[in-house]
Amino acid sequence: MIYKTNEAKEIRLFSKGWLQDLKLKEAAAAKLEKLKATDFKQKAKDTAEKIKNLDVKKTARDFMYGKPHEERRLGDLYIPGTGLYKHREWRGVKDTMYYFNNIWLYNYAHMVMDIMKGGGLVPFLQGTLRYRWMGQTYLTVMHWFDRGLEGTRGEALRASAWHYRGMVSETIRQFMRMFKADTRYNGEGNEVWKNTISHDETVSGNIFYGWRDRMDDVALQMIPYFVTCHVNNHTVLNYIDAAQSIGLPGDPCPMCQAEAGIFVLNDVPDYSPVVVTSNEACDGSVGTSILQDWFLDRPLYAMPQPMRYDDPLVQKHCQEEIEGCWRFIEEQTGQKMNWDEYVRHAEAFNKLTEFEHEKWDVAANTDYYPITGVAQALYRIYYSQDGDRDIWHFVDRKVKRIIEKCVTQKINSFPKTRHRVIAWSCAPLYYSHWCTWAYNCWGLNCIINMDSLMFDQMLRTDTYEHALEDLTWFNEKAPMRAMAVGGHEHIFKLWEYMERFNCDMVMMYDQLQCKGMQGVHGMFEDEFRKRNIHAIWLPHALPDKRTVSRREIRQIINDYMFTVMHEEPLDPTLLDFDDNDSW
Repeated sequence: MIYKTNEAKEIRLFSKGWLQDLKLKEAAAAKLEKLKATDFKQKAKDTAEKIKNLDVKKTARDFMYGKPHEERRLGDLYIPGTGLYKHREWRGVKDTMYYFNNIWLYNYAHMVMDIMKGGGLVPFLQGTLRYRWMGQTYLTVMHWFDRGLEGTRGEALRASAWHYRGMVSETIRQFMRMFKADTRYNGEGNEVWKNTISHDETVSGNIFYGWRDRMDDVALQMIPYFVTCHVNNHTVLNYIDAAQSIGLPGDPCPMCQAEAGIFVLNDVPDYSPVVVTSNEACDGSVGTSILQDWFLDRPLYAMPQPMRYDDPLVQKHCQEEIEGCWRFIEEQTGQKMNWDEYVRHAEAFNKLTEFEHEKWDVAANTDYYPITGVAQALYRIYYSQDGDRDIWHFVDRKVKRIIEKCVTQKINSFPKTRHRVIAWSCAPLYYSHWCTWAYNCWGLNCIINMDSLMFDQMLRTDTYEHALEDLTWFNEKAPMRAMAVGGHEHIFKLWEYMERFNCDMVMMYDQLQCKGMQGVHGMFEDEFRKRNIHAIWLPHALPDKRTVSRREIRQIINDYMFTVMHEEPLDPTLLDFDDNDSW
């Protein structure tokens, strides 16, 4: 063919190439349609085969009651890379409806009610917009329920959920009290501010019972720090970095670093004219108190606790410290302690302790204990540090009925238990729900936690001397004080509690930045070998998930169960998944 011009030639060649591309595209499209048709036929054929082989009775049973433990495949529910759910778990008709109505809807409704009761939407919105921990943590609280209750059915679902309900309600009461008293929004010296006592989270609320009829007490770090670790493991990292940014070393306990960082960033409401601090549980806490005094610039009373807390020689001194705290509050607030009010709350708190002992008896001696390890531990730590509140009695009444039902009807809420586990030492705050995962994946049932055994003291009220003596003992049995740094004879009570709760395995928390616990690591190793006890060392850094991630913790447990115990997982889909970006 003769082209008259180069331009015409290029047009012809372009057209030819375009037509060729078009033919190729048409051929590919036709092939794709053919493949789709074939694929559709194959899928239809597979579906027909499945329907043909369908066990109608089993399908109906799975729908009504949920799949058996080994068939749940809970790991398939997660969105890759997050550990968040694609959709909620189907627990059977009854339990799914219970979760939706009595946990999800019930808690959302009562959270709104608690907010309105605590002061209304205005202070709530002010606090949410002003304080980082509020917006990052408590708006996602129902995911906390999902993780802690994952895989639970029947009475375990109900009893454990009530524990979470109590903690959520009391959390709202505390942060709403903070926001109502906050001088940033309500003016210096407002009435709520004048009638609120702030204190370290490790100073028990029992100390302040004598003022509960006119004043209220709220822990400084319980809501901005402690609870946030469990709900959203990202929140406190910012505070740890803030503490180090002013030149503080990075090797002390990250719990103390995070607590200090809150004040470095001025991320705590100004809600009280006074502060009561403690040295519990170590020298790092003393450093935190110094920073609190520096940043808050408020009258402060330091109420130290002895390292060897059970030495009778220090009891008189500790009683004088508590009396000094009471005088400090009276002098600073002008409000006298009401002895009758102290007695009323102390006796009410004894009821909580009595029921706790009943729970321990059921957990230790039967298979009918319907509470997950994480729900039991968090609830116990929370209410024993917080002190007597109406919500704890409400929850205990609900749980008592469930436990009585389980015992009388012999209901085993954890029938796949392979090993009864006791968790010892200081726990990873960013992964308190590991025990829920451990049961679902391996059948490891965490019966009791070391921190659950703290504050185990009845409070006598017959005389002032007896009341002060018991309150002193109670205060010294604070979290981590009694066992972790109270002397090696107390940390080695592990063997006694293993026998008491009929446990055959230890989950040994290894807080990498706790100098006290690192000092007895080798002694524990020797005892485990001597006693032929299966113990899994679980390294962590309290609130800082960057040191050891949750995924690494699971892998350590997986490796032990495969290589030492020679066991296979109940749910293989839970063996490995990435939840680094999840709450």
